[in-house]
Amino acid sequence: MNKLVFLEEKATQIRRDLLKMIVNAGTGHTAGSLSNTDIMTVLFYEVMDMKVDDPDWEDRDRFILSKGHSVESYYTILADKGYFDKEELNTFCQYKSRLIGHPNNKVPGVEMNTGALGHGLAIATGIAKAAKMSKKDYKVYTLMGDGEQAEGSVWEAAMAASHFKLDNLVGIVDRNNLQITDNTERVMTLEPLAEKWKSFGWEVIEVDGHNYQELIDAFSESKKNNGKPTLVLANTIKGKGVSFMENKVEWHHGLPSAEELAQALEELSSQKEVKQNV
Repeated sequence: MNKLVFLEEKATQIRRDLLKMIVNAGTGHTAGSLSNTDIMTVLFYEVMDMKVDDPDWEDRDRFILSKGHSVESYYTILADKGYFDKEELNTFCQYKSRLIGHPNNKVPGVEMNTGALGHGLAIATGIAKAAKMSKKDYKVYTLMGDGEQAEGSVWEAAMAASHFKLDNLVGIVDRNNLQITDNTERVMTLEPLAEKWKSFGWEVIEVDGHNYQELIDAFSESKKNNGKPTLVLANTIKGKGVSFMENKVEWHHGLPSAEELAQALEELSSQKEVKQNV
């Protein structure tokens, strides 16, 4: 199967599964998980070097989900890859489940507990620095939200990563332009965001965060940045793939009804069929 077709089909499956998981749990961060699904699909199925049968493999690439509230795509991907049984997804946010509403490192494949926004990049910077000190070749990836860019700790970590020339570090911003209450530019102006990262000494690659080839190329390019960390600025659509959720702030933490779930699953299936027939 063509690589891009595989990634497209896998992302559709992940979107369907995470929506069902959220509805079953009665809670979740819906639209933000849909916006980052393509980014995470490319990372986990194409880019990162990891071993499912040895989650603690010393030379694995590391992934930190800084926007920890969008954990649904993370858990769904880990289950699909075989880090734990898919049936466990049915326990998401249930009493005594290890699949809590933010990343939990008791789950195989999860590096760090995250969720307090603004901390993921600092953690990833420390891990990348440790790799340099230990003369290890693994890469460190961290996915941040765009609303998270208003946190001062993000910029402290960005400054440190540049200072220490951490070219083994890749930050990704899920730039969907919405956060929990409103458009990011109305809550706290971020633009010119790319220029801000460049001014902190980062190599910035701007991509369509739903274009698999652009994402693959960006992550490949990041490996060539000698002496600089890389920021992949991924322009995305919040709620991607479900028409009535796209670019709607109310779906940040929205819970689909049974009827809305059925419509969403139908839309995702229809998109898959159209793409297969093109």
